[in-house]
Amino acid sequence: MRIGLLTEGGYPYVSGDARLWCDRLVRGLGQHEFDIYALSRSEEQEDEGWIQLPSQVSRVRTAPLWTADDDGVGYGRRARRRFADCYGELAAAICAGDALGGATESGSGGSVGAAERTGTASAAVADRFGSALYGLAELARDEGGLVGALRSEGAVRALERACRAPGALRAARTARVPDLLTVAAQVERALRPLSLDWYEDDGLGSVDLCHATSGGAAALPGLLAHHFSGVPLLVTEYGVQLRAHYLGPREDLEGRAATASARALLAAFHGRLTAEAYRQATVITPGNTHARRWQERCGADRSRIRTVYPGMEASRFSEVGERAESADPDTLVWVGRIEPAKDLVTLLHAFADIRKEEPKARLRIVGAPAEGLEGATYLAHCRALAAQLFSDEADDVHAVGDNPVSFEEIGGPEVPTLPEAYAAGAVVVLSSVVEGFPISLVEAMFSGRATVSTDVGAVVEVIGGTGLVVPPRNPRALAEACVSLLRDSPRRSRLGAAARARALELFTVEQNITAFHSIYLDIVTRCPVPRVLVGESGEPLPFAVPAEARVPARWSESGTRLVTGRPGPGWAAGPPVRGDSLGLAPGSARAASTASGEPVPAGEGAW
Repeated sequence: MRIGLLTEGGYPYVSGDARLWCDRLVRGLGQHEFDIYALSRSEEQEDEGWIQLPSQVSRVRTAPLWTADDDGVGYGRRARRRFADCYGELAAAICAGDALGGATESGSGGSVGAAERTGTASAAVADRFGSALYGLAELARDEGGLVGALRSEGAVRALERACRAPGALRAARTARVPDLLTVAAQVERALRPLSLDWYEDDGLGSVDLCHATSGGAAALPGLLAHHFSGVPLLVTEYGVQLRAHYLGPREDLEGRAATASARALLAAFHGRLTAEAYRQATVITPGNTHARRWQERCGADRSRIRTVYPGMEASRFSEVGERAESADPDTLVWVGRIEPAKDLVTLLHAFADIRKEEPKARLRIVGAPAEGLEGATYLAHCRALAAQLFSDEADDVHAVGDNPVSFEEIGGPEVPTLPEAYAAGAVVVLSSVVEGFPISLVEAMFSGRATVSTDVGAVVEVIGGTGLVVPPRNPRALAEACVSLLRDSPRRSRLGAAARARALELFTVEQNITAFHSIYLDIVTRCPVPRVLVGESGEPLPFAVPAEARVPARWSESGTRLVTGRPGPGWAAGPPVRGDSLGLAPGSARAASTASGEPVPAGEGAW
């Protein structure tokens, strides 16, 4: 089977989202052949290079999502009219009053009733958006690109007409010229994959299945492969992209604060694009029930959804998990990235209450601050708060020695490895106010530790009764749960053993690979790609595709694949790269070469 793996800002790059689970999936399914189509997010990511790829990766094509030069394509009168019609329809669907994705009349997310209406957006508007999207894709294929057209004044004017039309969102009707420019620029950025030439018969049109490893831009090439060639689409979301658009930075491309009108229009656009991906996908695989509820609310058909938990390496924690508890029975451990969403302030206040009940208790906070100024500032605030709450035991705000709260990082003398961090305490605490799939909680379960967690995201689903769960931002409840476990060693042991057994059953790499292998076979069996070859007379040629074409060795093909179709856009230049010729180590992508011997700069390899 030949899989087109679609990524955005991750695999095969050294850094980025979904890198680890994608690499484990590809390596675990060595019987299949993988073509990787990757969109990069930054120049820094491309400069870092690719990880070493296994032999089952046949080739890699990449393109930058963070930049695109004007393709220099000049449209004639007929092409300009086609663009105006398609973009006008796209803008009208975005501005429609029932726009999917929570863009309500106030532009802020709305009530439960509004959410229900957005979750059941009319099929007519969804068809309108889809027809416009594929019309733009066909125009890009016929004319050579869309970048210039999407940046044109005509695009901004079409968006303005849609905003002023009767029945448009109230937030759209109040949009001003700067808002329209912001929205048009963001839409152009999101639609850059339409201008790529990945959809020819030798590209995504030749694969048996497209697997998008996230929603949004990564799913867009899969939508076009489905539209042009009938290739089935599988969409996997461990973090729902639409939710990230709601909770992410509310800024435009130049760092300015976006207005409520611009945010409402962008939410509507991403909502429509998400709904179209869910509508066309053969199967949707969320990573947990929390993500599944988001997908259903955004229009995903429940019958097409199959939950597949992320796979994690259990062997790293086997030594800690299998040995008897040897840590200090009075020590609590928190492990993670230090940032406001983890709510260490509540944890510190709860620990002050714990110390009143258990004077010997200690708290070890293990982790590095999140990147940027916000993470460093939050860490400094937490250190100062710890010194203030336990001032009688600390010399100053930077003291750690006698203070019952310590701040440590993995790799230090006290915590050399991640498993040792979980082994350092009798109880592991998670105090987040926002959480998707709680990786640190699963690691604690692999380590056989009793846990106390806040009820956010997929925590309850993951823990499944093998740990204590309390409401978020409730120091008293968090303190009471921790004290109850600190005082009851047999209960800690029972919960830790049950947690480890549950994690080994549900959250290992092996179960993840097995689930996707089954899904791949099911999709290809039920939805084979219709490929009909014709002869010189134009008549179909029966049995033109030999049976051995399905064999991994690719007996029906020569060693190289010929590239057909028009030249690709200049901002995504470079030849396709065969994966089995790379052998790249982190940071060494610039040393890679194609079969012709030409050097391939890091991050390149697209057409």
